Amino acid sequence: MKVIVFPHDLDMGGSQLNAIEIAAAVRDLGVDATIFGRPGALNTRIAELGLEFVEAPRPRRRPSPAVVSALRGAATHRGATVLHGYEWPPALECYLASARLHATVGVSTVMSMSVAPFLPRRMPLLVGTEQIADAERVAGRAEVGVLEPPVDLAHNAPVPAEEVASFRRRFEVGTRDFLIVCVSRLARELKAEGMLTAISSTADFPASWRVRLLIVGDGPAREEIRQAAATANSKAGRTVVTLAGQLMDPRPAYAAADAVLGMGGSALRALAYSKPLIVQGERGFFSLLDEASAPTFFWQGWYGVGSDVAQGSANLTRILDHLVSHPEVCRTVGTMGRTLVVERFSLTAAARRQVEFYESALEAKPSTSAMVAGGTRALPAYARYQRDKKLRRAFGRATTDDFNTKPVAAARVAR
Repeated sequence: MKVIVFPHDLDMGGSQLNAIEIAAAVRDLGVDATIFGRPGALNTRIAELGLEFVEAPRPRRRPSPAVVSALRGAATHRGATVLHGYEWPPALECYLASARLHATVGVSTVMSMSVAPFLPRRMPLLVGTEQIADAERVAGRAEVGVLEPPVDLAHNAPVPAEEVASFRRRFEVGTRDFLIVCVSRLARELKAEGMLTAISSTADFPASWRVRLLIVGDGPAREEIRQAAATANSKAGRTVVTLAGQLMDPRPAYAAADAVLGMGGSALRALAYSKPLIVQGERGFFSLLDEASAPTFFWQGWYGVGSDVAQGSANLTRILDHLVSHPEVCRTVGTMGRTLVVERFSLTAAARRQVEFYESALEAKPSTSAMVAGGTRALPAYARYQRDKKLRRAFGRATTDDFNTKPVAAARVAR
């Protein structure tokens, strides 16, 4: 089996990192895997893993005819049997490229919090949560499976103590400080609300807690978050919030943390380091991962929706009070999280499920006429999406990540 994997971009981010690491893992199971895309920061990781990289043309719009043509050419040249797109633009381009290739199937993975309604229903789809898969089945999609964000436990291995100490010294974190680390893209959609709440809350925590918040990452909300951090530090009269920027290797940050704040793949990577995990969401949602909350996250993913943004600070403060005051709780939930990630979220297990998904998709590949019909049925939904996007842009309400702005979990809470 030969696969071309097409992440939505190669900047730092959970979906694209999953795409690369799973590609390397299926390669280790005997699959010929190649990465296709525009060059970015994650090319370093591609090279580390020994994967072949094929540069894509720069798209002017999505889906891009030039990208579709290049994908089709790469598939023909390499004899690829699977074109695997992550998130909707690459997924559509893989679908279109495979439509005219008799022996090649296009498949998709969506790690966003909802699925674009114009993604053709005949395209095999993997999503990150059981809740999203259930919503897609209800909407009429037959070939949908779940592949939760995996963790490369060999890569995310224990960090030497001297490296941890060096990291804390680098950011002037004392040995008695309680360090909360958040490794995240600084995106306005989905993530900024929780980070801003955490920043403002940190300034109000009792000084005796000695809490420090370190945010690792970069993105469109950088300036807003920088200003909030400056305000928090001024209010506290000392440095309580530090922005580390984007780190090519965030492993020492996880290892140096006393607790981790996060969602999605970043949250799961924290578990590999036996750290207490505070899952961040929207509308004031913060929840400690423990035996009671774990089943909820298995269903809806590593994210949640609260009832009121204004309650976020109180929710986070209550969790931190519990952790800071009870070191034994930190050890217990940290050990539980490590056991959980080893048993349920290992990269090796995910690779086996991914190969099974490829095999199933190849067996069920629809005819060219069926694929054309499926694409035609998706066109009205795509036209509505483009129309609405232009209207939002005209009224100054454009978003950079449309399908993280309306999570399935939030829609169900609203209902």
